[in-house]
Amino acid sequence: MHEFRYINNRLYCEKVKVEELARKFGTPLYVYSYHTMLDHFHKLQAAFRSVKPLVCYSVKANSNLAILKALVDKGAGLDIVSGGELYRALKAGCPAQKIVYASVGKTDKEIEEAVKKGILFFNVESLPELENINRIAGRFKRPVNVALRINPDVEPKTHKFITTGKITNKFGIDFAVARRILLLRRSLCNIKICGLHIHIGSQITESAPFVAAIKKVIAFLARMKNEGVTLEYLNLGGGLGIVYDNEKPQTAVKFAAQVLPLLKRTGLKVIMEPGRFIIGNAGILVARVLYCKSTPRKRFVIVDAGMNDLIRPSFYNAYHQILPIRYPLSAIRYTEKVDIVGPICESGDFFAKDRRLPRLKEGDFIAVMSAGAYGFSMSSNYNSRRRAKEVMVVKDKAFVIRKRESFQDLLRNEIIPAFLMGL
Repeated sequence: MHEFRYINNRLYCEKVKVEELARKFGTPLYVYSYHTMLDHFHKLQAAFRSVKPLVCYSVKANSNLAILKALVDKGAGLDIVSGGELYRALKAGCPAQKIVYASVGKTDKEIEEAVKKGILFFNVESLPELENINRIAGRFKRPVNVALRINPDVEPKTHKFITTGKITNKFGIDFAVARRILLLRRSLCNIKICGLHIHIGSQITESAPFVAAIKKVIAFLARMKNEGVTLEYLNLGGGLGIVYDNEKPQTAVKFAAQVLPLLKRTGLKVIMEPGRFIIGNAGILVARVLYCKSTPRKRFVIVDAGMNDLIRPSFYNAYHQILPIRYPLSAIRYTEKVDIVGPICESGDFFAKDRRLPRLKEGDFIAVMSAGAYGFSMSSNYNSRRRAKEVMVVKDKAFVIRKRESFQDLLRNEIIPAFLMGL
């Protein structure tokens, strides 16, 4: 569920007309519903309350400081994958002991900074990385906690680009290598291997892949316990799917019903890393229609947002529902099949193809739904376009949480060297 709905044929975010936001703040514009975001966070907490999980929101889904702060204030931890995300997490007020750090390619400087800050643990993706963390931790003369990211080789039934738990993916450690590491753990004197981590992919709409992965991990834990290895944490990662079109993803309650009995058997502390589940349906991208163009075979609706603002349709061929901000009764009778496209100089710059929509005209506003996750966080300045403004709505009030970039922002780190000035 989310807090975007029509009232008297006008699209609202909570108690605010989206059209008013578009006219006041301009477009392209990201709009987030504060209560939708927190509702999904609390649903996950409530469904798993019997194991008291640490819910670490996945920063990569949407890293805006206001979003991080809102969740941290409600008790969330944060799951990070870079030094920049560590910086954001701390700026948002997240306690270091509620931060877990993944990524297959952590640099020395990133590891050093995380060790100095005293994060909860690193999710380690390879033996060379583990050895490097051990070396760096030795310089600081403090033990560092790590969890081994297991690649359980299960099929998550999602897009190939967001599958992370197959043995052909770059992520994680297979069970045989993990066993060798755990048996040799005492030789790594500067680290403590305190848990296992799994993350099999994203936008997974059924529980079966999670259950299969957890069962494999439970069997592995039993084998290791027989060999004298005990651990403290089991990190389930994230990956819970949301509704973009006609998907019927499991609810938090149904997911919990399937996996809680397995988790309780382990006796381990549970960590979860949801991202899309919390923020995906809490955000929309608002755009204005610039032109309507007809060719012998197509009708194009050209809007002022582009693939630089939301790349998912181009990158993943992802479906996003598109709604007019105004929905008069006449729109029900008059529809047309159109491509919704942006101004970028790429044929891949589209939000929808052959989509039947109410007839749109120049100056109308549209909402690209379910754009809260991997929308702004994957946006760019391609074609030297300024990135969008972001707004958070709380009941009947709207707050700017990111200013629109200026043209000066586009150039702020660029330098024309002196030798060119005299040419």
